[in-house]
Amino acid sequence: MPSAHYVIVGAGSAGCVLANRLSEDPSTRVLVLEAGGSDRDLNVMIPLAFSNQFHGKRDWDYSTEPEPGAANRRLYMPRGKQLGGCSAMNAMLYVRGRPLDYDLWEEQGATGWGWKDVQPYFLRSEDNARGASEHHGAGGELRVEEQREARAINEPILAGFEAEGIRRIDDYNTPEQDGATMFQVTQKGGRRWSAADAFLRPAMKRPNVQVVTHAQVLRLELEGTKVVGVRYRDKRGAEHVAHADREVLLSAGAINSPQILMLSGIGPGAQLQQQGIPVVQDLPGVGENLQDHPMFTMNYAIRGEGAAGTLYGADKPAQLLKWLATRRGPLTSTAAESVVFWRSRSGLPAADIQFHCGGLYYEQHGAAEHDGPAMVIVPVLVAPRSKGRVTLRSPDPLAAPAILTNALVDDEDAAALVAAVKLARRVAASGPLAPHVDRELLPGPSAQSDEEIDAAVRERIELIYHPVGTCRIGAADDDQAVVDPELRVRGIEGLRVVDASVFPVIPGGNTNAPTYMVAERAADLVRGRVPAVA
Repeated sequence: MPSAHYVIVGAGSAGCVLANRLSEDPSTRVLVLEAGGSDRDLNVMIPLAFSNQFHGKRDWDYSTEPEPGAANRRLYMPRGKQLGGCSAMNAMLYVRGRPLDYDLWEEQGATGWGWKDVQPYFLRSEDNARGASEHHGAGGELRVEEQREARAINEPILAGFEAEGIRRIDDYNTPEQDGATMFQVTQKGGRRWSAADAFLRPAMKRPNVQVVTHAQVLRLELEGTKVVGVRYRDKRGAEHVAHADREVLLSAGAINSPQILMLSGIGPGAQLQQQGIPVVQDLPGVGENLQDHPMFTMNYAIRGEGAAGTLYGADKPAQLLKWLATRRGPLTSTAAESVVFWRSRSGLPAADIQFHCGGLYYEQHGAAEHDGPAMVIVPVLVAPRSKGRVTLRSPDPLAAPAILTNALVDDEDAAALVAAVKLARRVAASGPLAPHVDRELLPGPSAQSDEEIDAAVRERIELIYHPVGTCRIGAADDDQAVVDPELRVRGIEGLRVVDASVFPVIPGGNTNAPTYMVAERAADLVRGRVPAVA
């Protein structure tokens, strides 16, 4: 039976950081359990190929329950199941969110997680191609670069937003986020640079680190209310217990971390009893507070000179050969190349809409095709009011949990997206972008009035792969808090949760960079390098 000082469940973004930082001390033994396998695959390494992983062996392939705010459709929710986790499957967009996001965390009981506290941890990881500055780090493990060969269609897209009164900015990762610019990406020389590349592989060279793949966690092993290890099943079906001399660090993500807690008897007592699971610790907040960013894809056919500036033809064999030989060409694209942060109405403290834009047809998570040059503008609601939950469907640890985001149940959420659709249409129909646009493919001419747009949004809304919040940080007197500000599970000894599930509020942007930050700070908390908080 394997044992270590620290057992980390999950080799995703957070788990890879923890493995690296905690193993810096050669006397500290670290064991990482990962349900998936290797990330050595071209669909992982080639940036534009990320959606080829969806619904495959590298994907947990989750879907929600029928969503009442989204025409009772089940919404797809990919989750990485391999070394690197979601960082090996995502679109590599490096976005931190705004200072007010983290100050709001602190206001809601996450003491020590305000912007002044967390900014140094963003900088610690970062190796930004722009060099070190007030807002960026250099020399860290996580390489952040400009896009190597962004498509030319992005310039008229950005100019089109600028013609609608949205300013150009150089950097959205500053306190002043609103505006239009190009994404920075977690790539290195034209290929993906995941958490496994940045953090785990260097750690695996150390003799005090062991990584076990194809390790499906069944539950935590407890002695009373103390976690002493993790029970898992290997690829042959044999069960093992990994013993933790000090702590277990649960980094399985916003879906699997609450599932593992509940399977272990830690969670809403009444729900656990209904599943026949003995209650170890009644924590009603486990699985609650689920938040994600809804997105609405708007696809346009492109004509004339603009066609050459799209990703049309990127799937040709010649482009693959070019990427293999030079790490250049359209396959270095992240699909979404340009970005706009915008406030859908006056009086908001920050942008509630983030437009992801690129020179391709992107529909049904990349599965649908269009034969011809195309462009996509994707309004994403980054300040959703609606919240959902993750619950057990079965006491069987191999059964997927029940997931409900309640996307667009709050009418204000839908109204923000309706306003964003109308802005995107103005951008496409007039100004610098208009000469390149042949026609709107989706949502199409049938959705014109606010009511029709609202219906179209609900009928086609999807999620943009950012689930958070299901084991949130909170104060001692907060009954819905799952972990304290040091990420220790309430009422349980020897267990912390370290991943995006601890976010009290979803940040106003992509969530991978904030997950790295949480793990960086957690590593210092575990090692006692930051002052204790109540």
